[in-house]
Amino acid sequence: MEGQDLHVMMFPFFAFGHISPFVQLADALSLHNVHVTLLSASSNIPRIASLSTTTSSFDILTVDIPPIDGLPPSLHSTSDMTFDMSELLKLAVDAMKPQIHHILSIHKPHIILHDFSHHWMSSVASPLGVKTLFFSVFSALSSAFLTGPDRRDSDLRLPPPGFPTSSSVKSIDPHEASDMRYVFMSFHGGPSVYDRVTQSMRDCDAIVCKSCREMEGPYIDYLSNRYGKPVLLTGPLLVQDPATEGGLDREWKEWLDGFEEGSVVFCSFGSETFLDRTQIEELVTGLENTGLPFSVVLNFPKEGGRPRLKEMLPEGFEERVKGRGRVREGWTPQKGIMAHASVGCYVTHAGLSSVMEGLISGCRLVLLPMRGDQFFNARLCEGDLGVGVKVGRDGESGGFDREGVREAVVEAVKKGKGEGEKWRGLLVDGGLREGYVRELVRGMKGLVGGLNV
Repeated sequence: MEGQDLHVMMFPFFAFGHISPFVQLADALSLHNVHVTLLSASSNIPRIASLSTTTSSFDILTVDIPPIDGLPPSLHSTSDMTFDMSELLKLAVDAMKPQIHHILSIHKPHIILHDFSHHWMSSVASPLGVKTLFFSVFSALSSAFLTGPDRRDSDLRLPPPGFPTSSSVKSIDPHEASDMRYVFMSFHGGPSVYDRVTQSMRDCDAIVCKSCREMEGPYIDYLSNRYGKPVLLTGPLLVQDPATEGGLDREWKEWLDGFEEGSVVFCSFGSETFLDRTQIEELVTGLENTGLPFSVVLNFPKEGGRPRLKEMLPEGFEERVKGRGRVREGWTPQKGIMAHASVGCYVTHAGLSSVMEGLISGCRLVLLPMRGDQFFNARLCEGDLGVGVKVGRDGESGGFDREGVREAVVEAVKKGKGEGEKWRGLLVDGGLREGYVRELVRGMKGLVGGLNV
């Protein structure tokens, strides 16, 4: 292998919350002379191409999703699926083992970088001499707290044994622990998320985390020690130039231009996090009661009859906030909106990529996590990093109300940017990012052996 370029094949789960970090990493590696081949279904390719932000190129290889009863053959990502279909999709992924074996045999990459859904990857790749790296797209905190090798029968409200004492997370609320039980559940007889993640970590040659030591050093070390594996880091994967407002159409620009600098509250929960009618009413009324201009973006699940947006809003709400408040459904140019000078506060579900986008944009963060790793991301931001204000909720039920929303926004605005400026500086530091990618490439080559390091 002496003199060969490193060839890394990537296989993310068919969900754009997973695909996007893989594409960001593919961009970064390609700029460091790594040959990258990304696997996905054909209908996902146009969007994958649109996610790439560099002039450097990586290869995309199409794979076929095997037929599964109950899973429409035309659907290739979770964004188009019901919850039950998403679980069936994992079974379809399991049925891809022979196909992946054939692809690895033909293309002979040095490394396959895989997602949680491909817990079987080492059994396929290792006999072919291909190194397997498990890429966790979640925060190191959430992985360390939840997916250690002995968490199945433990009290999820408390950290696992040996958890970093420096952590601000001494316990989690009962409603958060209850939500975490999902990762231990089996659907349609398939492995649970916990089983997939822990087997991936046990069997891989190294773990790759979308993180950096400056933000999550103790959790990274904990993961490495618990699994006895090297943990390689991507560092901050910058989504775009934070100074740009690209993608803003005329309507959005004119509306945002009408407000003072830093005065607008922008609220979004991503494409796959949904609020019910009561939550929507409390959220928008809380924003209304701040007296600030605001914009809310909502999405609704695929199953059942999709509600009309107007039916989900409080009576008289639109008239009361006319001119300073708007609620939209579906896709919006989020990065462009947050880059606009008038936007100063971001209410987010605390998805990891969304939190990073908020910090990069310089917005004050208001954290309203709804499920899974979002709870840990919110605690990381408010507790460990000193950025953001969590919306207060009932510890047992997880419910929140309009006053809690109003108070969190007012507090975030009052606190100002604070530690956010420090972390923003780190995230946009080109030299730091480059250093992490160089170290990642060096670590990959070290695992493979025989390549120029």
